[in-house]
Amino acid sequence: MQNTDTMTKSSRLAGFYKLSLEERIERVSQWAELTQDEILVLRGAAGLDPARADQMIENVVSLHGLPLGIATNFIVNGHDVLVPMAIEEPSVVAGASFAAKLVRAGGGFRAITTAPEMIGQLQVLDVADPWSTRFDLLAARDELLALADATDPVIVKLGGGARDLDVRVLEQTPAGPMLVAHLIFDCRDAMGANAVNTACEALASRVEALTGGRVVLRILSNLADRRLARVRCTVPVEALAFGDFSGGQVAQGIVEAWAFAAGDPYRATTHNKGIMNGVDAVVIATGNDWRAIEAGAHAYAARSGRYTSLSTWARDAEERLVGTLEMPLAVGIVGGATRVHPTAQVALKILGVRTACALAEITAAVGLAQNLAALRALATEGIQRGHMRLHARQVAIAVGATGDEVAQVAARIAVEGHIRPDRAEAILTQLRREDPASSIKRRMTKDE
Repeated sequence: MQNTDTMTKSSRLAGFYKLSLEERIERVSQWAELTQDEILVLRGAAGLDPARADQMIENVVSLHGLPLGIATNFIVNGHDVLVPMAIEEPSVVAGASFAAKLVRAGGGFRAITTAPEMIGQLQVLDVADPWSTRFDLLAARDELLALADATDPVIVKLGGGARDLDVRVLEQTPAGPMLVAHLIFDCRDAMGANAVNTACEALASRVEALTGGRVVLRILSNLADRRLARVRCTVPVEALAFGDFSGGQVAQGIVEAWAFAAGDPYRATTHNKGIMNGVDAVVIATGNDWRAIEAGAHAYAARSGRYTSLSTWARDAEERLVGTLEMPLAVGIVGGATRVHPTAQVALKILGVRTACALAEITAAVGLAQNLAALRALATEGIQRGHMRLHARQVAIAVGATGDEVAQVAARIAVEGHIRPDRAEAILTQLRREDPASSIKRRMTKDE
């Protein structure tokens, strides 16, 4: 899964968060053996610019940035990994890194994926006998798969292409009975939307000829339930102990918190949102389609007819905490923004992944780590304590703190426990009154 050059490196970077921004960039650059141009991307001196953005989407007027952090401590399938995460919410990167440290004590994450197969749908209306027509389409399976393969000989040469045809009958819909043909297409290292949509378009006229019906929609499904990522972790009970909480108390609290999500859709929604905090951050960092991942994940969570948890947590025979996560993860390392966004390219290089499946495995591991971090906090000291301490910096910046003022204001409101704009503003005013030279310096900088 990893480049051989990174196999002997450790993602256990103790004190990484204490380093300066430049020192962190240097450590990551050494890890991934980044070029000078790639280092400039991390420093913000290069990367996506308005001209390139103007070629990516319509009506471009500017860029919108997100912080790019590095989650440390991850071991996935025996390999140390540094994980780039693009997200604006405090505590997510820290939480994932801390949970990965706990899991590291149990040997790290074990992840597997199914084949990178996507589903393309063709909606067929105005069919006189849907069940008989379904037979006709299935009888023409080989012919239709060959037509689909002809649309992308490159992906076929790489070992992908059309794999199967499934046909469903929807007998009762607002538009009447309809057939839905599912083209199963192996996309290899691409997310696959363009390849699948093109193949579906190519099949439409032949499907109409075979059925005597009318093909309406020809489109990829984002419920990628044939393209699953599964991950498991085991945490020794002693690694979970802290403060006044024994390891057994923490483990049991996590299992009980998960049980709430498993049984109640209101809790499950927030529970799964926490998982997606980690998943989305990796997906965005690597230039993948986080909206598609979100849609597929939540649909998968409701596949039984009741919305529930994407993860499971239990105690094994040795009382260790064991967590699993299973979800659709249609990510790619070729095509789309991953090919044109400079930061996405650097993120993939830091990860060291060579296949889309490897990226999915790491992404799922981050999702499970984030889930562990959230459940541990909820089951013990509460989610707000750590989160609000990190949020304090944003509050300080929002009221106008700059430079060293940010850390001073954030520290004060965090210690007081009043992490509010009004209190931050009062502290900032006091700091500036006590240090008038700082105020003069700020005005001079502003005038320049």
